[in-house]
Amino acid sequence: MKAVTIRLTDEEMILAQEYAAEERRTTADAMRTAFFEMLEDRYDLRDLRAAKAQHDQNPITHAHEDVMKEFGLA
Repeated sequence: MKAVTIRLTDEEMILAQEYAAEERRTTADAMRTAFFEMLEDRYDLRDLRAAKAQHDQNPITHAHEDVMKEFGLA
């Protein structure tokens, strides 16, 4: 397993440790989880912006009920 070292001020370390304690995790695990949640949010936002741009180019929508009927699921 690879390791990454980050430098924190004393105040930042205290915040990280308090956050980890609230989450009932080790500091390393809490920081790892927080990082990957932030990364996932960034990718979700990127995908949302791409979907919105695509919808803006072709703003046709279909009602759920109409789609269900079209596929014989209603």
